[in-house]
Amino acid sequence: MSNASRIPPIQCLQTFEALARLRSVTQAADELFVTPSAVSHRVKQLEQIIGTKLFGRADFSLTVEGSEYLAHVREGLHSLQRFPSATHNQGRRKLRVAVTPTFARSILMPRLRQFLEAYPEIDITLQVSIPLLDVVAEEADLTIRFGTGRYADVEHLCLTKDEVTPLASPAWIRENGPFSSPEDLEGLALLRSPLEPWRTWFAAHDLDWPEPMEGSSFNDIGLMCDAAALGLGVALVRLKLGAPWLENGQLVRLFDRNVPSPHAHYLCWRTGTMERWECSTFADWLKSALA
Repeated sequence: MSNASRIPPIQCLQTFEALARLRSVTQAADELFVTPSAVSHRVKQLEQIIGTKLFGRADFSLTVEGSEYLAHVREGLHSLQRFPSATHNQGRRKLRVAVTPTFARSILMPRLRQFLEAYPEIDITLQVSIPLLDVVAEEADLTIRFGTGRYADVEHLCLTKDEVTPLASPAWIRENGPFSSPEDLEGLALLRSPLEPWRTWFAAHDLDWPEPMEGSSFNDIGLMCDAAALGLGVALVRLKLGAPWLENGQLVRLFDRNVPSPHAHYLCWRTGTMERWECSTFADWLKSALA
């Protein structure tokens, strides 16, 4: 038997390392973007190849041989992550990410420098996509979608859930307030967006008001925040997306209570995409940057 045939497949080694570190099949599966049964299968395959039991008990504690082998595996994986100098353009990796506009401005851009400094060999192209309609540039490797998460056409993971609350400009509040209870909004200009229906907020406050059908409507949360900041009315805004306007005082809250939004942001990709190192690296980074 040649030595090469004794080298286990890299995905078995990565799975063993993840399971040893996380001690949970589900968490290892999430991190590696595979099913829990694939994790178990890869570990069994590795044990068969090297002829040694790596995990001792159901809590995934390592056997003596397992912990000795883990040290070799980590060292090997670490060596493989050290690339020759990436100064030549051929060594650079291209990654195209389609992202909804306000998520890009409020959430991704403030953190992007951290990614670019950690992975200087990856060149990112950011493309704006239209939420809910899922209009994206065809050639994007990864897409950040906003919606219900029922996506049959792609693999996906939930990035951020959020809470909503009404926001308006300080001047608008002085003119139309004071606001002590949700009923005080009756008859006032409610800014609308198909991305954030008011009925969620109404229902949480036991108001049987219908979804507003009149007044200005925006298919971008950032534009709606700008409109509210200019005094055009009150907007129902996700707090993570509205953070820049809240921080600079252009928008303020009307009430203390937040309500969970029915929608979330999801990272989506076509099957096979995560086999590319730059795609799985960005996905792992984004997941932990938003955790």
